[in-house]
Amino acid sequence: MLWKDLTAKRSMEAMLGKNGVAPSCEQLRLHGLENLGSIHWNLSAPALYQEAIRRNEGVVTAGGALTVATGIHTGRSPKDKFIVDTPSIHDHINWGNVNKPISEENFESLFKKVTSYLQGRDVFVQDCFAGADPEYRLNVRVITESAWPNLFAQNMFIRPSVEEKQSFLPDFTVIHVPGLQAAGANDGVNSETFILVNFDRKVVLIGGSHYAGEIKKSIFGILNYLLPDRDVMPMHCSANVGSNGDSAIFFGLSGTGKTTLSADKSRALIGDDEHGWSQNGIFNFEGGCYAKVINLSEEAEPEIYATTNRFGTVLENVVFEPLTRNLDLWDKSLTENTRACYPLDFIENASPTGIASHPKNIVLLAADAFGVLPPISKLSPEQAMYHFLSGYTAKVAGTEKGMGSQPEATFSTCFGGPFMPRRPTVYGEMLRERLSKHGGSCWLVNTGWSGGSVADGAERMKIGYTRAMLRAALDGKLDATPINFDNCFGLGIPNTCPDVPSEILQPRKAWSDPKRYDSVARDLCGRFENNFQQFIDHVDKDVLAAGISAS
Repeated sequence: MLWKDLTAKRSMEAMLGKNGVAPSCEQLRLHGLENLGSIHWNLSAPALYQEAIRRNEGVVTAGGALTVATGIHTGRSPKDKFIVDTPSIHDHINWGNVNKPISEENFESLFKKVTSYLQGRDVFVQDCFAGADPEYRLNVRVITESAWPNLFAQNMFIRPSVEEKQSFLPDFTVIHVPGLQAAGANDGVNSETFILVNFDRKVVLIGGSHYAGEIKKSIFGILNYLLPDRDVMPMHCSANVGSNGDSAIFFGLSGTGKTTLSADKSRALIGDDEHGWSQNGIFNFEGGCYAKVINLSEEAEPEIYATTNRFGTVLENVVFEPLTRNLDLWDKSLTENTRACYPLDFIENASPTGIASHPKNIVLLAADAFGVLPPISKLSPEQAMYHFLSGYTAKVAGTEKGMGSQPEATFSTCFGGPFMPRRPTVYGEMLRERLSKHGGSCWLVNTGWSGGSVADGAERMKIGYTRAMLRAALDGKLDATPINFDNCFGLGIPNTCPDVPSEILQPRKAWSDPKRYDSVARDLCGRFENNFQQFIDHVDKDVLAAGISAS
């Protein structure tokens, strides 16, 4: 905030020191917000806990986490997200089912509804940074009508110092009002829920949904649009770095293992979800993690498990025993998309800077619901481009509103299609350019099913095996291992891997019925081929030759 003189500053500091509340703020008037109730500005985690509990927004569970429920919205609402169509961005957006336009008139109408709705209501304001590299950092102001989403923003983004907050001016502002519902088609949207991004006004409006993930994903979508113009490749990925400075990035959608696999005691965690790759190296967009915790065990994932029993963590839709308030991480009665939101430094070996050199290893994570992809395979640069554009995975149950209990095979371009506003080839070419310039080994890792499909009742690949394969790849132990190329997908499969049974490496051998494997694999090859038709006019012959064919 800006201070007119020292006396005013001291007066305001004294007021905030008592209760963290400012009765008014000129900066919020600049956002069109007037006649508000109490304004809670940059409260600490303990103060936000206090406000959340006082307002019955959540409870403190055993271990100290703030546990909340988000109602009917337990995941993203992709059909309710819109980008305001203005002349300045129109020709640069990949318009379609993902990036849907809304008129400036409809935006202004909903904006007026938001400002009217907030009159007389208390608000919480959190000033944050998105981007660990100061050269590419975005100043973000998050305004919420509830306390706990403000703590979510504080955890997920990078926290400015006290001095930085005093001169903070937002590049973008998020206004989060889940209590306000839209009038569907009358407001130019699809339902009572709306997520509107206005690049000209530098404002995001979120209404009708308590799911806090919409806050972070909106900001990352903004960065994913802005950064290519600054020669930075935005990536939906996690990242870690070894003791020798050898960084690795892990592409994948929610539920494919980005957070789990990048949290490795032997390597420093850079971040678990969104990063940029500049000409200097890679950097985290976030200051926290947003991990799926359904079926989380202390034995398999000790670092993440520990955060569920710690003060400062926000748990979304996690079931607990009412009397003891002990967590039941295996209970999916509310959703399978249970989440833990916590600051990055809750992970013991997290990188203090969020910055690392160019990656030595690039890992593409696919949760194959058909159970036919190899658990690990090495890709050529052309195959890497092909699979990056294809983005094959499975949407894991509960990560989006309306999904059923079974995973759904899908293709998500760049392993993050819902968050990429520009044309996919923009991001694909940036990956190819960086691979050409900086090298690095590329791996396709199936964290999905083995020995059969979901429909067959097969089990998911054991995380211990996946960790062993990744450890061998990142340590260079697979570089000299003989490679076999499968007949269907053309993927190079290592013959052996330390601590992994050889029959696991060859997916056909893991099936009790090899002929059924062949049939299911051919079907998936056809899906790959059909999906890639959209790119054939935008890639060269080498990438096409590296592709998958059903014939």
